[in-house]
Amino acid sequence: MKFTVGLPVGGPTTFTQAAATDDPLGSALLAIDGVASVFMTADFVTLTKEADAAWDAITPAAVSILEGHFG
Repeated sequence: MKFTVGLPVGGPTTFTQAAATDDPLGSALLAIDGVASVFMTADFVTLTKEADAAWDAITPAAVSILEGHFG
C-alpha cells in the first residue's frame, strides 16, 4: 500500500524483516504487526504486508507513525 506524505522521504531505501535497521521510521513501520517490508523514495512510503495480515489493522498504525514523523 502506498502512502504519499508530500515531503521528501529520502531513498530509494528498502527495509525488510530479514535485515535489521537503525532507521527510526523504517524500524517503527516494520514493528507494525503484519508488515513484511518498507520502501521509501521521493515523497511516498510503500508497505508490503505478510500474506496472512490485514490492511485494516496495518493502515491506522502506519498513518499514525507517518503523521507523527512528518506532521
